[in-house]
Amino acid sequence: MTDTEHGAGAGQGAPAPAEPSFAERARTLVHMGRTATLSSHSRHSAGYPFGSVAPYGVDASGRPTLLISTMAMHTQNLLADARASLLVQQSGAGDEPLALGRTTLIGDAGRVPDADVDAVRQDYLARHADAQHWVDFGDFAFYRLEVRAVYFVGGFGSMGWIDTGAYREAAPDPLAESERGILEHMNADHADALRLYCAAFAGCDADEATMVSVDRMGFRVRARIGSQLRGVRINFPREAHTPGEARVVLVEMVRTARSRTAACVPSS
Repeated sequence: MTDTEHGAGAGQGAPAPAEPSFAERARTLVHMGRTATLSSHSRHSAGYPFGSVAPYGVDASGRPTLLISTMAMHTQNLLADARASLLVQQSGAGDEPLALGRTTLIGDAGRVPDADVDAVRQDYLARHADAQHWVDFGDFAFYRLEVRAVYFVGGFGSMGWIDTGAYREAAPDPLAESERGILEHMNADHADALRLYCAAFAGCDADEATMVSVDRMGFRVRARIGSQLRGVRINFPREAHTPGEARVVLVEMVRTARSRTAACVPSS
């Protein structure tokens, strides 16, 4: 199973800009997420999926962990049939959910072995502090999804199955913890710069541009051109591993973009 991608926004006939692998992007989404949609096999309505809101943790291999009660319908479903999936969605800028990333993890859910409970508990409570009030109730226990398949969607036209070994070995992007702040800052304060980036680096004369994701190699923009939406990938000239490095690179790119667009304006 390999990544497949279409229409990354590099311009007609041009190669798609390089970006982190789907495996890394999926690991980053799962790492950053806190609540997902759990689908189990319904005991009540045989053959139909049963969807649940599922706060989750994640272990060092990217396996989601759940703290669930035997009173919950999804737990009863899993005890009868361990097959399940977990949909994790990017929380994001703008109002178009289909432009944002999401990943579906498919596998078998089972009780976490005693030897792993302490590490799973520590991670889960760090993500969901309120769970300390019920973590020790007798009907609650930690479960973990043994991932057998991973499907990733990065936005419009960017999707594919991921090799599970590649998913396990990937690491979250170094800018993941800072992404929300970068997106909020760029979209609130630098709308003109985003349109300028689109024009200079993607050949896209956008009426409106919203940065929807950023990683160490670059960023994605949702560009509106008239009534149409287009997903655009724009790379940094070099990798940025901290918010400070990203800021320096983005400022440099504004200067470069201004020079490029000025050179395209015919002299009078």
